[in-house]
Amino acid sequence: MNADALYLDLKHKLGDVMPEAELILKAEVAAEVLRLKEERNAVILGHNYMEPALFHTVPDFQGDSLELSRRAAETDKPYIVFCGVRFMAETAKILNPSKTVLLPTEKGGCSLAESITAADVRALRAAYPGVPIVTYINTYADVKAECDICCTSSNAVAVVESLKTDTVIFLPDEYLAKNVARETGLHVIVPKVLPKAGSAASGTDVEHTMIAWKGRCEVHELFTPEDIDSVRKQFPDVMILAHPECSPEVVAKADFSGSTTAMIKAVEKSKAKRYLLLTECSMGDNIVAAHPEKEMLRLCSHRCPHMGEITLEQTRDSLKYLRWVIDVPEDIRVRALRSVERMLAVGPKVD
Repeated sequence: MNADALYLDLKHKLGDVMPEAELILKAEVAAEVLRLKEERNAVILGHNYMEPALFHTVPDFQGDSLELSRRAAETDKPYIVFCGVRFMAETAKILNPSKTVLLPTEKGGCSLAESITAADVRALRAAYPGVPIVTYINTYADVKAECDICCTSSNAVAVVESLKTDTVIFLPDEYLAKNVARETGLHVIVPKVLPKAGSAASGTDVEHTMIAWKGRCEVHELFTPEDIDSVRKQFPDVMILAHPECSPEVVAKADFSGSTTAMIKAVEKSKAKRYLLLTECSMGDNIVAAHPEKEMLRLCSHRCPHMGEITLEQTRDSLKYLRWVIDVPEDIRVRALRSVERMLAVGPKVD
């Protein structure tokens, strides 16, 4: 698709949210990205949180981290450009050791991924011997290597239930752990200080328990129950959808809670008059661009600073200069692969 065609498509989808000059510039950059993608024989994966001009032009596949993990596992392209954050690109590398995985930004951090280390997981395993460890996909490869199975927000409940155990360590998202515990009937302990190995904490005190961690998403923890109350007073007919990384109090007041893909499907299927997404705010713009008939309330102002690092310009330069290359040490990759493959085998929860 050339720049003129891309401009017309962007104009149709984003003309109400982007100025004309920016539409023209973004279309030109997108055309260059598509040319480079073909030259490199690359595949571009775009997370649901990408900026609209990127999301609606260059990705071969769009979705949440579970969907993109599956796409990464299936690709035969020599280059994978992951328009997301570092832990996602690492997962693609874990699944594709022989391919070159590129991240369009040098850092691509995540507050959840940075809240826990591999040493923390080893300490938890020593403190709670025999208790299976579930690690959220929003973690780095060395943490995945220390756990028993990974999960995403799409399949967290299914993963926990697949273990068929009364006690689970769930890392590192405290809120997601509590929301999953509510759905599975498990009680949650969030230890402030790790007990010593062999102490009473590893015995009957943790039966029927989910042991969590004090990690939180810096975006989703900003939403409050008061936000929901305020919106409902102004718009009584609104359908409110919350990501399960929001607090349990927020999720309890929302009309729907699920992964980014589940939220998109819920909006597509619903006949509600108005919608409000309690998640990274660019996703609302992406839904409106794809479904202009849906009225999305523009009340969300929380943008992930790390996802915001990924732009069309950065994606172009990633392909042009083959940067930034993601590497995972082989000993860590092999152990992390087991956890990721177990996650993929469980599949998503049916929404």
